[in-house]
Amino acid sequence: MKHLEKIFKALANRRRLAIIKYLKENHEASVSEIAKELKIPFKTTSKHLRILSAADIVDKEQRRFQVYYFISDDIKLDVKVLISVV
Repeated sequence: MKHLEKIFKALANRRRLAIIKYLKENHEASVSEIAKELKIPFKTTSKHLRILSAADIVDKEQRRFQVYYFISDDIKLDVKVLISVV
């Protein structure tokens, strides 16, 4: 139940929903790409991505000096259903 609460809290923000939508459309993106596209400050974007990562909605991969984020392959079915409407 606690994990589900964390997921709902992570999804209860329009900027995080916009990030999820962007990642669904682009499959992966760096923090700076997301920030630029959504017109959100880099620091704020990074904070939102940390929240989504803590809820196991997105995963990240370090490539040189950039961190790339993508929708997690390991998310549970109930979360997939929730983000499918975004």
